[in-house]
Amino acid sequence: MMDTRLPLQDAAVALYRRLQNEVCAALEAREPSARFRRDTWDRPGGGGGESRVLEGGDFLEKGGVSFSEVHGELPADFARTLPGTGTAFWAAGTSLVLHPRNPYVPTVHANFRMLRQGDVVWFGGGADLTPYYPFEEDARHFHRAFKTACDAHDPSFHATFKAACDRYFYLPHRKEARGLGGIFFDHLTPSAERTGEALLDFQTDAADAFLKAFLPIVDRRNELAYGPRERDFQAWRRGRYVEFNLMHDKGTLFGLRTDGRVESILMSLPPVVAFRYDWRPEPGSPEARIFELLSPRDWAGDGSEPA
Repeated sequence: MMDTRLPLQDAAVALYRRLQNEVCAALEAREPSARFRRDTWDRPGGGGGESRVLEGGDFLEKGGVSFSEVHGELPADFARTLPGTGTAFWAAGTSLVLHPRNPYVPTVHANFRMLRQGDVVWFGGGADLTPYYPFEEDARHFHRAFKTACDAHDPSFHATFKAACDRYFYLPHRKEARGLGGIFFDHLTPSAERTGEALLDFQTDAADAFLKAFLPIVDRRNELAYGPRERDFQAWRRGRYVEFNLMHDKGTLFGLRTDGRVESILMSLPPVVAFRYDWRPEPGSPEARIFELLSPRDWAGDGSEPA
């Protein structure tokens, strides 16, 4: 069993619940009628959560924003791969993946979490952008929003967490980045230099940067006209998203290894996806443009040089 609950755990849970509420409200404000379905669930091994899923909207073809707070025992072999001690664990967080209907609006992902294993606690999270038809202005805006949040706490954070994001959201079997990155951090553990409260303050600012980073992109691109060609390409590119989430995503693997709720774990998968054998976009076409920008760049600067 876990020792006495820490005040830091309650503060983190309050952040994650607030983030879920604020993101869902902001997204519903852009939908004429579609609303999030709320699905409260219990985890047999301990804890539970609330998954909110919107499907079939004018703006969001599918969006999931999930809160969870779970606890119990880790498999011993899995526990040894984590920073803590023993097998007793507690974890809480909010995770979201949004798949807009318009191919000119990027898919976006974010998650923020706190874990405790034995006497060790750590924070993780981040956000990343996966456009289909990239606009460099949007990439710069997204990265600069998170750089502002990072710089308020440590001038080294953004470069470190951006590089980690570029490494993490990468499909090694394709030798291809999933998208244009963002920030990613994991195993941020309190120390003499930075307390748990300070780490939660940073995570709070990073979480609050999400809507500032994403909504202006939505407002710029959601009314652009598109047709079957753009939708077909969007479905093909979504296949890469599925490959990453099922093969490499740490949150997916953690949820499955800890007997999490499968429907909530896999709510990140897109509603319409296409896998076509050895298909490639025509060189010089608008669809080929995304591949010119997948190598890491300093988007928080002017985006012209590799990161």
